[in-house]
Amino acid sequence: MGEGTDSFPAVLFVCLGNICRSPMAEGAFRHAATKAGLAARVDSVGTASYHIGEAPDPRAIRIANEHGVDIGSLIGRQIHRDDFYTSTHIFALDKANLQGIKAHAPRDGTAQVSLLNDAVEGLEGRAIDDPYYGDEEDFRRVWSEIDSAVEVLVERFLAEGRAARFIASGR
Repeated sequence: MGEGTDSFPAVLFVCLGNICRSPMAEGAFRHAATKAGLAARVDSVGTASYHIGEAPDPRAIRIANEHGVDIGSLIGRQIHRDDFYTSTHIFALDKANLQGIKAHAPRDGTAQVSLLNDAVEGLEGRAIDDPYYGDEEDFRRVWSEIDSAVEVLVERFLAEGRAARFIASGR
């Protein structure tokens, strides 16, 4: 797996432009991990180059702020070959981006690649819709979906960490 596996998860969230869903997921995950005491590295990227160097969509920033999460300083970037080695987990927000990620993944890449909702029982295979062409209510709904999914991820990583410590201690 990627560089973070021995000590903590290194999570990458991916959407198309890296200005709506993936920065919201990065912020929500960082917030949930901090609250839970989970050491993790988190980042977000896009599969397309449309918004490289740009801040998240102002609506995404506002919705995140409503939940006490500041994503305003994040800067859009495009997924890079190195991400497949430095991340332990890469989570796509929809199926089209998942296919794009898998198509460009190096054969020896070590990151586990899946949809974000694959972590949530009963939502496996379900995309998180792109709110870009919608209104603030669409962004609120997407935040809620993302926040629920990252809470499940944080709990899973905490449980895996407890199991790893248990095995390492020989108990």
